[in-house]
Amino acid sequence: MLDLSTVGPASRCTRILGDFGAKVVKVGPVPGRGQAPTEPPFFSYGGARGYERAKIDVRDDEGREAFLALAAKADVVVESFRPGVVDRLGIGYEAVTARNPGIVYCSTSGYGQDGPRSGWAGHDVDYLAVSGYLAMSAPAEGGAPPLPGATIADAAAGGMHAALSIMATLIARQSTGKGAYLDVAVADGALWLMSLAVDEHLATGSSPRPGHDVLSGRYACYGNYEAADGRFIAVGAIEPKFFANLCNALGCAKWIEHQYDDAVQDEIRADIATAFARRDRDTWVDELAGADTCVAPILEPAEVAGDAQYRHRGVFVEVEHPTEGRFLQVGPLLAGMRPAEPAEPAEPGGPADLQAPGVSKVERRVLLPDPDKTQTRELLEAAGVPAEKVAAMQSRGVLA
Repeated sequence: MLDLSTVGPASRCTRILGDFGAKVVKVGPVPGRGQAPTEPPFFSYGGARGYERAKIDVRDDEGREAFLALAAKADVVVESFRPGVVDRLGIGYEAVTARNPGIVYCSTSGYGQDGPRSGWAGHDVDYLAVSGYLAMSAPAEGGAPPLPGATIADAAAGGMHAALSIMATLIARQSTGKGAYLDVAVADGALWLMSLAVDEHLATGSSPRPGHDVLSGRYACYGNYEAADGRFIAVGAIEPKFFANLCNALGCAKWIEHQYDDAVQDEIRADIATAFARRDRDTWVDELAGADTCVAPILEPAEVAGDAQYRHRGVFVEVEHPTEGRFLQVGPLLAGMRPAEPAEPAEPGGPADLQAPGVSKVERRVLLPDPDKTQTRELLEAAGVPAEKVAAMQSRGVLA
């Protein structure tokens, strides 16, 4: 895979596919030649875990040919420029498919390659805005929809959207021998995430809003409650049996038969809130979570790092960065991902010094690539570009 992005949904996509075993080559511009791209922090997107790098000035004729030589040997190209940019640079789908008819070429953009919004600039919050997501989120103080706690549009509506589309196309290519052009619009993916609410409107003419149904806060059995220590508990007791278990445990048994009675929801909510306010969050979770009540603690990121379930699942890997040293990060964790190499035996006083609180078992260790080093020469020579031509381009500053 050739990945022309540095951040956003395209980089989320290649992170997923790289962890599933794809060979990912990050292709970027030569430093000092043109506008520098946005570079993420050293720990973001897995810290380029398992990637190779090539730096090529594709505005140069020979540089463009060098990129096309790489693309001729690739299975996938992923890019995230504004619509039309790759074609102006001469590295768009038509140019690549002329060299490689089997290429799967994926363009990720906010609103797609065409349509009245295609030229709009945007970020995660914008795509959630136009999809209905923000309008269906319970208003924050002042009445405005809250900012989401994760980049849902980039990660799921864009990154996973692109990864699924690429994998499906690669499977189809096994039968047809043909590649394809994929126009991944993050806003389209966000609309798919909102399809329950939008489909309801399309079918019935209703106007879903926060508090419209059980999933959007209409009923007390589905919501977040504050405990005595100021931390919060999530309650998702939708089914009557779970709600009954919760009410019995909280001393609210009188409401069991009124779970979906609209007339008394404020009273139920108040009684549940009063009950939770009597004890600390973790005390309640210890009592309720394993008792079929659909209760879970609302964890902060620092708590997630030491969570027993995630610790048991082995989701954290120890990495070593060439300049930032050793630290932990979330490793490949989606089902079926290629496992990383087993960790070397821990040195006394080593990994324990950098473990997050409670993380007592780190079974994988990964060396991150040096961001200042590239494999441009090796990759181009493997793609059939003569060594002397590569050297000449390097001397002219077309490659780095």
